[in-house]
Amino acid sequence: MDAMVSQGAIVDAVKEYFDNHASTSDYGDVHTSEKVQMIEKMEAFTSAIAEVKTIEHHGTLVDKQTSTSEFTFNFIMKDGSEILWHEIIKRTWNTDAKVLHEEYFKAN
Repeated sequence: MDAMVSQGAIVDAVKEYFDNHASTSDYGDVHTSEKVQMIEKMEAFTSAIAEVKTIEHHGTLVDKQTSTSEFTFNFIMKDGSEILWHEIIKRTWNTDAKVLHEEYFKAN
């Protein structure tokens, strides 16, 4: 999944790796409770990107059914604003290798 995200295929990664009932939460207090909601959220977000400056995957730790990945995202948006996020993404996986829960943390 991280390899797909690193390539900018964020929506495809959600479509392939999320369980239908996966939930998400982020530091902006935005929550989803179904895969289809996360696909809609990511489609809306990625359609607002004018340019991907960088997506850097710093590494991933895996412990049983939990993974924690560190990324830096830098985007120029269609409205002219720039987004620079340094994030920790924690995922809980089911036994079918699908994401059950994904949570985002802002890193400094």
